[in-house]
Amino acid sequence: MTNDHIQTVCRYIESHSDENLKLSGLAAMAGLSPFHFQRTFKAAVGLTPRQYAEAARMGTLKRTLRRSRDVTAAVYDAGFGSSSRVYERADTRLGMTPKQYRRGGQGVSISHVTVQSPVGLMTIGATDRGLCFLQFGDREDQLIEELRHEYPNAQIAPLAKPHPPELHRWIEALTRHLAGHQPHLDLPLDIRATAFQMRVWNYLQSIPYGDVQSYGEVAAGIGQPTAVRAVARACATNRVALVIPCHRVIRGTGELGGYRWGLARKRTLIDTERRFGTGRSSAL
Repeated sequence: MTNDHIQTVCRYIESHSDENLKLSGLAAMAGLSPFHFQRTFKAAVGLTPRQYAEAARMGTLKRTLRRSRDVTAAVYDAGFGSSSRVYERADTRLGMTPKQYRRGGQGVSISHVTVQSPVGLMTIGATDRGLCFLQFGDREDQLIEELRHEYPNAQIAPLAKPHPPELHRWIEALTRHLAGHQPHLDLPLDIRATAFQMRVWNYLQSIPYGDVQSYGEVAAGIGQPTAVRAVARACATNRVALVIPCHRVIRGTGELGGYRWGLARKRTLIDTERRFGTGRSSAL
């Protein structure tokens, strides 16, 4: 199964996430047996087809919560059979509970920690629900100032020691990801965004590890092929590097394009994924 086949199946899952998709049907689309399809899909994407469908359904819920008449309606519109299923997954998939997310997460408290990474200093900001900030830089004080700039009304303080076990797991996952040993990152997020930003960011999370797409392809992928510049702005305003992999988006010419944390870092991230993943060898 080629990357094009994987992309086709991914797009189908996203556009039919409110349905009860069968593994056999998805496998038939790829021309494989269910066993080989599931194994190949997970190797390329980092999730099983079922997990990918659930992630797509959660992405739909995030978008729907901002325009739906109430939370219950949003839950059912996204394809969930009951609100209890959403709340079971809220801490690991949505970040905030649905009502908190709909209100924009006002009054949050953010703890931060800075660690070394293969691409320089990495500052992580998190609420009690998930990551809200993950950025790279050369000086810790500048990164903290950027955190305060992103969330000027939040209560921001260094993470108390000893660090909680959950944070250690997050840092370990990020470190393994940067080293090429953990292609898929499934970390909780606690972010605020416009509906368009959320659509773009959810789509970026569907781009397979080791692959790249152009801004035009992303625009087409979210169903707005003329919104190339808006897609570029959404990538530029991403606050959570790696987990929302905006480094996988390049110009249609094959050039790297922009990256708010520097093109050298973008090149390193893409090159690492190309070594360990199955991305487009012709790109860049």
